[in-house]
Order: sequence, then structure tokens, then C-alpha cells
Amino acid sequence: MRAANIKLPEPLDDKLTEIAKRRHTTRAKALGEALDALEKQTAKPTVESLVGDLIGSLKGPGDLLSDPKRMAGYGR
Repeated sequence: MRAANIKLPEPLDDKLTEIAKRRHTTRAKALGEALDALEKQTAKPTVESLVGDLIGSLKGPGDLLSDPKRMAGYGR
């Protein structure tokens, strides 16, 4: 694990200390968990997360490449 030195305003530093005490963990771990949570909240959604419930809901070949007729002449 890498070490990082950061400067925090005193009120934010006090909040970090309080959160760490409440969770019975270190300040570093509390800060890491907060950064992970922030990343999850602000991450762009993936295509799968947006349309995942539609996957497999349509009828037809699962893979168009599995049909030799569709591949006839491909790459020529």
C-alpha cells in the first residue's frame, strides 16, 4: 500500500477523526472507504448496467457469427 500525505482544513480533519472513531478504524481506512464510495457514486454507468435486464430477452441466434450463411463472403 502506498502512503499519501494530504492537507485538510481543520473542520474536515475533525470529521475524519470522528468518523474513524465511530467505525473503530483508522483515519486512513475511513478516508479510503469514503473515496471508494465517492467513486461508485460518480462512476459512469456501463452499457450492461443500463440494459442488463434486456440481455437474453429477444429471440434469435445468440451469436450472429454462429450462422455460416451470415458469414458467407465476410472479409472478401
